[in-house]
Amino acid sequence: MENLISHATEILLLAFLTVTFLQSGLDKLMDWKGNVGWLTGHFSKTLFKGGVPLLLGIIMVLEMLSGILCGVGIFQFAIDGESSIGLYGSILSAITLLMLLLGQRVAKDYEGAKTIVIYLIPTVFLVYLMQ
Repeated sequence: MENLISHATEILLLAFLTVTFLQSGLDKLMDWKGNVGWLTGHFSKTLFKGGVPLLLGIIMVLEMLSGILCGVGIFQFAIDGESSIGLYGSILSAITLLMLLLGQRVAKDYEGAKTIVIYLIPTVFLVYLMQ
């Protein structure tokens, strides 16, 4: 219990990323066709237009892996009082968010890009805390 209290900030941020990325990855998996259709239109006038299914698959895998690593990181904190797995999950989460940000910027969806930055700020803070 002491590990949970002494690392409450890190654990809460890891939980935030776990929920965020597992939900997003599962949504892509469960509604693949709908996501491909929407994103094909979203990127129709960009250099990504021909690669939407491949890029969506890459993002889905990175989101799922980020969520899983962050979730496992919570348990590692509870057991060991430290979490190298959580650090890897938070770094991968930041990289995934940067990729999503790039996509929004390329699509000239500046409102969407702002939303990604809202997720990126606590993620980078978590990376800082865990080093």
